[in-house]
Amino acid sequence: MINFTKMHGLGNDFVVIDAINQVISLSAGQIRFMSDRHFGIGFDQLLLVEKATLNEADFKYRIFNADGSEVAQCGNGARCFARFVRDKHLSDKDEICVSTDSGVLVLRFADDNMITVNMGIPKHKPTEIPLLATEESKFYSADIATERRQIDNLSSHVGQRAFGAVSMGNPHAVLQVHDIKTAQVANIGAQLESHAIFPERANIGFMQVIDPHHIKLRVYERGTGETLACGSGACAAVVIGIEQHLLAHDVLVELPGGNLKINWAGRGEPVFMTGPATSVYDGGIAL
Repeated sequence: MINFTKMHGLGNDFVVIDAINQVISLSAGQIRFMSDRHFGIGFDQLLLVEKATLNEADFKYRIFNADGSEVAQCGNGARCFARFVRDKHLSDKDEICVSTDSGVLVLRFADDNMITVNMGIPKHKPTEIPLLATEESKFYSADIATERRQIDNLSSHVGQRAFGAVSMGNPHAVLQVHDIKTAQVANIGAQLESHAIFPERANIGFMQVIDPHHIKLRVYERGTGETLACGSGACAAVVIGIEQHLLAHDVLVELPGGNLKINWAGRGEPVFMTGPATSVYDGGIAL
C-alpha cells in the first residue's frame, strides 16, 4: 500500500508521495495507471518527496508526468511540495531548499497562506532550452497546421507560427493570441509540443496580453495536455513577454484555474512566482 496526498495548485492537480518514510519504486506503467482518472487516482503530475542528496538542500523533489516520463521542473508542484512538507511535519522552516534535476529551488511561506517560489534564472540560448536554432532570437517559427472554419466546412492550413522560447528548468514556447477563448490549444499545442524543433518536446503557452501588468494564459503541458494552471508556464510567458517588450516586470497571470503573481527583474535575475497550494485528501493505493 502506497500512502499519498491529493493536492492542487489552481486546479493543476498532483499526487504527492512521501518517499522518505516509505519505500517507493514506481514503474512508468504504474504511474500511468495511477494517473488514470477512471481506474486510478487521477493527476496531472506525480511528485516524490525524497531525502536531500545535496548539503545545501532540505529535500529532493522529483516530478513525473501522467504518461510516466520524468521531468525536471513544475512550478505549481513546487508550491504543493512546500505545503505537503509543512502539513506532514517534515519541516517547520519558513524557507526550504529543494534540489531538482534543473537546480535548487527556494520555497518561502508568506503570512497570507501563499507560497513564493524562486524559480531560478531563465535560460535563453537555444542549446539550453533545448531548441534547434542557429542563434538566439526573441521570435522563432515552425510549420503548424491550423484549422479554418468556412461556413459549415472545416479546413486545415499549414503555415509558419511565431513563438518565443525559454527554459525555466524545462522547455517552453509561448505564442501570443488575440483571444484566449478561441485559441487552438489542443491542435497547435499537440503539434508544437512534439515538433522536431524541440528535441526534448516542450510546454506550449498561449498568451493574451490585457495590459503590461496582466495577461491571460492557457498551457498545453508536455506529456499531459492542457491543464488548468502551469506555474513554470506562467513564468515563461512573463519572461518572454518582457523580452518582447510587451510586459512590465510584475505581472498578474490569469489561468483557467486561478491567478499567479510573477516578478522578474530581467536578464541574469531569478523569476519569483507567488500563489496558493491546496490539500484535497489523503489516501492509499495498492499496485
